[in-house]
Amino acid sequence: MIQPKILVSIFLIFFVLFTASSQTEKETYSLISILNGVQDTFRYDFSYINEELEGLKIAKPSDTLNFKETIQYLETNTPFNYTILANNTVALSFRSIEICGTLKGFDNIIISDATIQGKNSAAISDSKGKFALKIDAPNEKITINYLGYIPIVKSAFDFINNPCRDVILTQKVEYINEIILNDYLIRGIDKQIDGSIRIDYNDFGILPGLIEPDLLQTIQALPGILSVNETVSDINVRGGTNDQNLILWDGIKMYQSSHFFGLISAFNPYLTKNVQVFKNGSSARYGDGVSSVIAMNTDNKINNKLDASIGINLISVDGYIDTPISKNSSIQLGLRHSLNEVLETPTYNQYFDKAFQNSEVISNNSSDERFSFYDTNLRWLYQISPKDLIKVNALVMKNDLVFQENSNNSQIEISRESSAKQNNIVGGILYQRDWSDFFRSELLLYGTNYKLETVNSDIQNNQRLLQKNEVLENGLKLNTFLKTISNINLKSGYQFNETGISYLRDLNNPTFRDFTKEVIRTHSLFSEVEYKSDSKSMYANVGARINYLEKFDTYIFEPRINLYKRFTNHFTLELLGEIKSQSTSQIIDLQNDFLGIESRRWVLSNDQDIPILKSKQASIGLSYNHNNWLISTDIYYKDINGIITRSQGFQNQFEFLRDHGSYSVFGVDFLINKRFKNFSTWLSYSYADNQYTFNNISPSNFPNNIDIRHNVNFAIAYNKNNLKISGGINWHSGKPTTLPNPDNLIENDTINYLRPNSTRLSNYIRVDLSSTYSFKITKKIQGLAGISIWNITDQENVFNNYYIRRDQDEVEEINEFGLRLTPNAVLRLNF
Repeated sequence: MIQPKILVSIFLIFFVLFTASSQTEKETYSLISILNGVQDTFRYDFSYINEELEGLKIAKPSDTLNFKETIQYLETNTPFNYTILANNTVALSFRSIEICGTLKGFDNIIISDATIQGKNSAAISDSKGKFALKIDAPNEKITINYLGYIPIVKSAFDFINNPCRDVILTQKVEYINEIILNDYLIRGIDKQIDGSIRIDYNDFGILPGLIEPDLLQTIQALPGILSVNETVSDINVRGGTNDQNLILWDGIKMYQSSHFFGLISAFNPYLTKNVQVFKNGSSARYGDGVSSVIAMNTDNKINNKLDASIGINLISVDGYIDTPISKNSSIQLGLRHSLNEVLETPTYNQYFDKAFQNSEVISNNSSDERFSFYDTNLRWLYQISPKDLIKVNALVMKNDLVFQENSNNSQIEISRESSAKQNNIVGGILYQRDWSDFFRSELLLYGTNYKLETVNSDIQNNQRLLQKNEVLENGLKLNTFLKTISNINLKSGYQFNETGISYLRDLNNPTFRDFTKEVIRTHSLFSEVEYKSDSKSMYANVGARINYLEKFDTYIFEPRINLYKRFTNHFTLELLGEIKSQSTSQIIDLQNDFLGIESRRWVLSNDQDIPILKSKQASIGLSYNHNNWLISTDIYYKDINGIITRSQGFQNQFEFLRDHGSYSVFGVDFLINKRFKNFSTWLSYSYADNQYTFNNISPSNFPNNIDIRHNVNFAIAYNKNNLKISGGINWHSGKPTTLPNPDNLIENDTINYLRPNSTRLSNYIRVDLSSTYSFKITKKIQGLAGISIWNITDQENVFNNYYIRRDQDEVEEINEFGLRLTPNAVLRLNF
């Protein structure tokens, strides 16, 4: 039994410890309440800024202290100077102090070399995770950044109240996106370990002929990518047509990608963080795009300070503002509008003639052409917590053309209005959640609406033809990423999208109306396993996607593979392969549809005369990278099945035939790049043998309409301090064409053609030059000026030709030309 003396002793020990503890851990009070008490006791008034004192707590000074001793106590225990003024007033002013802390991650892992940024000073955490930072205000915002972790923003109050506190960072879970080849062409263009090319516009050099980084013009500098007709609305990746490219803007599929009906990218480069291009071996999370994937992404980083810019070139004027609206939220708004309504520049006139050549817009009977375009972007970011982010964005783009069709009938002038309107409206809500250091999810809800509408007035026949093509799509995407402790990661997800496409053709004389609408709902599951060795010399990504198309009750299995191996430190070997499918495509009913401006219209597969597109691709690549030399070669084979004649733009004997078939491409992409201190120069060569195979037309095998057999690009770029200069030469062999039979032009009342695509147009050649210079105007305003010249030699390039019958025995050749010498200039102010 415990003796009473022992119980008394234990009680006394606990009493002493409790009393000591109570004396050691004094209760704290807000500084404002303490100052109010001092005012009441000594009849002094304190002058201060409420925001600087809110949240600051200290122990109450002893009641035995006099006024002078109380002030000394306050100065010792708070970061303020106390100046006694006349009329019993004490003014508080914050004095610069040093705060400190220790950075840690999961399981108390020490984080060294992190950046800690204040308003006017910065620091780096040491090998023990500790840092010290000078601050100038008690509510100053402290931003902590470390690669692989979510950036956090804290108030200096957090450190004043809790000196040298531990700060816990949350690891950012993200897809492996390691760069294996820096400056693939120029600064800002890198090759990723997953086989894609990534273009970072936060740190971008300059390309020949471009003074601003037009997104879809930029990717045409890459081997294997070009536009046969010099547009961004018709990009050919390794012999594929533009509708076979999956173009994504923040995960949303885009059905319109250009302004000026093809000449200018509709995506503002100053609001786009990066572009990722997959020519083959794309991730299983990407459906559609049997030819390529072009994924554009805006920033997910909340802006803590005002960022604004305004610029003007000889085509358009644009501006944007990105501003914080709270400590964990920011909003961005951007706008671009054509300039020609105020001033028609030589650049605009060249673009206008190129875009509308051989169309009704610039025929002899048209006048009073009025054209404009604009796009506007809105993005809102909200960091709910260090683990939760919401992103809401929207994009509106529009092209508008109006002109008068004229006729002189019995000496009476008659005019009727014709028009073409093209617009795309998209919006999405993204929710990102970092559930732990190893698991992350993304949920995207989105909608897109594309519309092309034209009114064609035919005065001679008293007709008005209305044509309308509309795409309405909404969808859901769920992506998850599981990071294991080993070198194996798992990426999985689900996608649902409902796509409805309609086409209207309405004629008033005679009365005729044709309206069709198709809808396809697709459910997709995907998963892939990712492996990266500790030495980073081996990478593998193997996955698959299963699509279920409700309309056809069909499952489509799509495996993907990506293998990368580095050996001897300088050589890398890459194997890529994929099988993909696509249920949307573009067709041409008649070349003069939609005024001959944007003759292609979107349609859905019906599993009959418009099959589901299916592709198989494989490639092997070898690269050497050492001592600023890069030599890279890719050999690939590509087979696309399910194409139809109406999607290929035939303008020969097959223009009105309907059949389906395939095309196959065997090709080689070669690149050699040498980087000096301030120079980068490269030469790329692409060889491609692109052949059609159709089932029911004769001959069934012949060269593809875009069979560009040889393509060469040579360029050099100089970048030092604030000056950038770039020049280059683009050359490729002529596009295939079909000639009429010179011995028998007309047969059976139609043009009598030779074997399809048996002849080629003249070789294409273009020399471009561009330069920009950045400068400082004031401490907060940066300026940029630049000039470019497209086709500096004024070469007359024919990129397409076709033939029409003028009378009984006469056939006329129609040529379509690329841009002639076209200058451009830019001036930007960044705030």
